[in-house]
Amino acid sequence: MTTMTDIVRPLTGYGYEGQKSFFGGEAPLDEWIGYLVVLGFGALFSILTSAIVMIGKVYGTSSGMTSEHFNTAGRMVKTGLTASVIVSQWTWAATLLQSSNVAWKYGVSGPFWYASGATIQVLLFGVLAISLKTVAPRAHTFLEIVNARWGKPAHLTFMFFGFAANIIVTSMLLLGGAATVEALTGMDYRLASFLIPWGVIFYTSVGGLHATFLASYIHTVIIFMVLITMILMVYIKMYSSDQIYDFLDYTVTRTLDECKTIYSTDGTVEGTFYEPGKYACGEIDGNAEGSYLTMVSSGGLMFGIINIVGNFGTVFVDQSYWQSAIAAQPASAAKGYLLGGICWFAIPFSLATSLGLASTALMLPITADEAGRGLVPPAVATHLLGDTGAVLILVMLFMAIVSTGSAESIAVSSLVSYDIYRQYINPEATGAQILKVSRVVIVLFGLIMGGLSILLYEMGLNLGWVYLFMGIVIGSAVMPLWFMMTWSKASGTGAVVAAWSGFILAVIGWIAGAHIQSGEVTIASLGTDEVMLSGNLIAILGSGFIHIVWSLLIDPTDYDFAELNGKIRLVEQDMSGLGEEQQDAKLLADSHRWITRRGYILSFVLIILWPILSVPAGKFSRNYFAFWVLVAIAWGFGSAIIITVLPIAESQDELGTILSAMFPFLAPDKMKMEKKLMADDDEGQAA
Repeated sequence: MTTMTDIVRPLTGYGYEGQKSFFGGEAPLDEWIGYLVVLGFGALFSILTSAIVMIGKVYGTSSGMTSEHFNTAGRMVKTGLTASVIVSQWTWAATLLQSSNVAWKYGVSGPFWYASGATIQVLLFGVLAISLKTVAPRAHTFLEIVNARWGKPAHLTFMFFGFAANIIVTSMLLLGGAATVEALTGMDYRLASFLIPWGVIFYTSVGGLHATFLASYIHTVIIFMVLITMILMVYIKMYSSDQIYDFLDYTVTRTLDECKTIYSTDGTVEGTFYEPGKYACGEIDGNAEGSYLTMVSSGGLMFGIINIVGNFGTVFVDQSYWQSAIAAQPASAAKGYLLGGICWFAIPFSLATSLGLASTALMLPITADEAGRGLVPPAVATHLLGDTGAVLILVMLFMAIVSTGSAESIAVSSLVSYDIYRQYINPEATGAQILKVSRVVIVLFGLIMGGLSILLYEMGLNLGWVYLFMGIVIGSAVMPLWFMMTWSKASGTGAVVAAWSGFILAVIGWIAGAHIQSGEVTIASLGTDEVMLSGNLIAILGSGFIHIVWSLLIDPTDYDFAELNGKIRLVEQDMSGLGEEQQDAKLLADSHRWITRRGYILSFVLIILWPILSVPAGKFSRNYFAFWVLVAIAWGFGSAIIITVLPIAESQDELGTILSAMFPFLAPDKMKMEKKLMADDDEGQAA
């Protein structure tokens, strides 16, 4: 068993003595590596994905590209690929970076609350996904449904919130990604912000949603490969759960003077550059016994609530999640979202439980500013594996950025094509015209994505600040959209009033809270957990309350959902995924019941039952922490296997068809059968 006397004092022997920050303004990798990853990987995946799409067209059963197929992927995507796409879309730069930041700040509660607080939205969105398949299977965007049910005022209102969600998510992707690329390679963040989107523009504009889904699968597999590598390095190869436990204990038991000597230019108190809160050293305010090893954390809980509230907006108001539901088969829509949510949980939970906790256990000279910029994972990976670790995190981050970026690009193109161009500019637009607009928008949005992230950076906003802020902007649209799909009495006028009122009240409460708490309104005072929490809660709860009251007391209605689908027009008469088999009433009802029960139960377990059961443990014992780590490792491995294997297993028939067409010698029996059929046809014609 490791004892406290066995522990090498942090920083000693690591080469960090007197170092004021981990990266210190110097990149561990050469700048050319940044260009290689950003441009090389972007080009590689564009060529690979486009090639796969073309092979499917030539040798498979894919038909020619129509606007319907471009934006819906034929509405026949299966469970495994749906789950993989959900994992890919929901794995932002923040998922990889911010989750370890909250581990650095709060300990074990940070990764848990990040994972659970952002998983339940996907689980519950499965209910909306199957509702969409039931009442509006023809839909291309959620705004089409808004317009069909509530009319133009609501359509324009939720268009604002929909585009706001896409812009915030995309900006945040590049904000965290470009900062990490610059920290690891020295590549200018502004240049990185503009070059990264080119990795998605080509294949997304060529292959549409289908290409995005294929690329997302590849990206997700690579992300899980790096995830497994990092887990193994921290808890198997380099350390054990017992050692990390002792190191974390060592970190919080340091006195102020000991912290000053550790973070010092000459190993003395006089030469210190230590500031409380700037480095991981000493007790954690608000945590049981000041320990990282506890779920009893006021800061962790507060972050969890903000995370839960804010992420409802980025799922329910983001067209990319509606688009995945539209693309899925009815049965797959329910199972895919549930499976995707469960597998996605492993990424922030397992990654941050390894890299995030290791950063504080090893007391690396990571500053609060570096942690806020999302640099904890690259710092720990660099410490453990040197340049190789930095490259792995860079590749993992690039996969997350381009996978979500491609989903956001196709989402924005669909909104512009169907809800602006077709709705207000050219109502009689042909499929070819919509396809052209979709592709043009993908390219234009890709070009302006970089400018959006640079704007946030120049305003002095880091990844953590924007992540907490997003719920204030788009949270007020969540409840009206939920009611739109699930409540016949939901008023359209009430939805408009609730969305705008909730937004305005949230901004007022947010600013007032900053002034009350700090006596001033600055970026720093607006970014505190308490102030962000108040704004997020006002947005989602305020709008929900207003919409309910308005619908019941002021503008009562009783909408017939049977009318909804008839108001949504297809462009081409592409009935793929809309046949009688897919619209079977019993199948849809069973799927709705299946996802509703499991979605609610799993949500209850993740945000209520699990935390409550962890509270009596207080500060974790060595064995309790070992079990916690085992869960993280098992969840990571299990998710990696499912996400990698299931999509291939479900597509074996399609893959077999393509491979046998490309390489006939792989299926000689099939060749003989085809030759026999051809011979019989020739004999029949001769006769």
